[in-house]
Order: sequence, then structure tokens, then C-alpha cells
Amino acid sequence: MNPKRVIYPGTFDPITNGHMDIIVRATRLFNEVVVAVAASNEKGPMFSHDERIAMAKAACKKLPSVEVKGFSGLLVDFCRESSSKIIIRGLRAVSDFEYELQMGYANASLDPEIETVYLMPSLENAFISSSVVRAILKHGASCDHLLPPEVSAVIGRRA
Repeated sequence: MNPKRVIYPGTFDPITNGHMDIIVRATRLFNEVVVAVAASNEKGPMFSHDERIAMAKAACKKLPSVEVKGFSGLLVDFCRESSSKIIIRGLRAVSDFEYELQMGYANASLDPEIETVYLMPSLENAFISSSVVRAILKHGASCDHLLPPEVSAVIGRRA
């Protein structure tokens, strides 16, 4: 296992400036950050798994210590396959805490060696979520200020 490699999992539907905030900060703490894009078909994502992976790769292309990979199945299995025992998660508000705590405990119950590290986004990005972005997009309004430019470009071409 590589103690300097961290897994940052999510649906990233789409990847936002809030996600990028966590990714950039994680690169300061760990040698390698693997952005793990979950298939999450049960959530009915707006963008396909391949589109979400492509957007994440575009957004992270200038970060040499970041790798983007897609996965389906259990996160703990992906961690094993990626030789990491560290999961990083972002916490924006108290409402995130309960869900993230449950997920952290569930993952630890499946693999007691896995540690979950929580980071808060900067204040300017604390309100951004993929669900807010999707709601704005569904109403045809611009959300470029909430997205990395590379992601805005992909979404603009899709519209």
C-alpha cells in the first residue's frame, strides 16, 4: 500500500470548483490523488460515466500528481485495486457530516485499515454542489462561475 496516495471518490456529475478546491488541497497533503469517478447509475446522473470521467480529466489536466479513473462497485475494492488505504471526502455543511460519517463507518467495517480524511472547501466554494449546478443547467442558466473552464466548455458543446 502507498500511504502517500489518496482516493477522492464521487459521482462528479459534473465536477465543480468545489471539487477542484478539495483536489488541489489534497495535492498539498499527499503525493498522489486518484479522483475516482463512480458509475452511480442508481443516482440517475445527468452526464454519462464516460462524460464525467472526461470532464474530470480535463479539469485536472494541469495537476501532474492527479489521476482520474472510473469505477463501479464498492469503494473499498477500488481502494485495494489502487493500492491506497486513504479516502478523502469534502464536508461543506453539517448536512454532509451525517452522510459522510455513515459512509466512513461503512467503509471501515468492510476494511478496518481504511482511513477517511475530511477536508472543508474554502468558504467561497462551500455552497457549490453538483446538484446545484444540475438545477441551474436544467433551467438553461449559466453556471460557468461554479465550474472549471474546461468543464464549462464540455457542457457548452453538449448543449
